[in-house]
Amino acid sequence: MSLQPMLMSNGPKDDDGDVGVAVQTRAKTKRPPLYKVLLLNDDYTPMEFVVHILERFFGLNHAQAFEIMLTVHKKGLAVVGVFSHEIAETKVTQVMDFARRHQHPLQCTMEKE
Repeated sequence: MSLQPMLMSNGPKDDDGDVGVAVQTRAKTKRPPLYKVLLLNDDYTPMEFVVHILERFFGLNHAQAFEIMLTVHKKGLAVVGVFSHEIAETKVTQVMDFARRHQHPLQCTMEKE
């Protein structure tokens, strides 16, 4: 009985009978595209309601929400977040549904970054 360890290999062998290492290259995965979620200004939705939406659906604190609300009010629209397609789509739906339930015409959209 021999005390030498047995080496077993299923790897490729070259002409000398030596075992080589097979290297497989992986294609780099592309990051999924991101989408900007935008709030649009209107003449009817109360500013406090917009602040509430920003706090509730985008996790902003009151000061951040107030600043974005003012941007929407002054410039007509503002980016409120950048997300993957599925998350952006969910945020837009949540905001639009919530606004409709409270009878406000607030518009929320998304566009590719």
